[in-house]
Amino acid sequence: MNMRTLLVTAALACTAFTALAQANDTASSQAVPYHYGMPLHVAKVISLNEPSTLECKVVTADMKYIDASGKPAEITYRKLSDACSYQN
Repeated sequence: MNMRTLLVTAALACTAFTALAQANDTASSQAVPYHYGMPLHVAKVISLNEPSTLECKVVTADMKYIDASGKPAEITYRKLSDACSYQN
């Protein structure tokens, strides 16, 4: 087998695996905005993220979690920034 053919095949295989991984990431990261009264069946919280700020203000945070049926889910919600805890 020619070395050039082997390298091209390996490069195409790596590209295909990368595309599949990115497609899988974007499919599961569809965050749903939280609304009051929305039922959340959280079995396990994976991460809580919010933008860092030095001002006390309302920010949009997101939570990634595993629901009661075992599926990963993500919601976004509005909250006061962590800076509000440290200001008088």
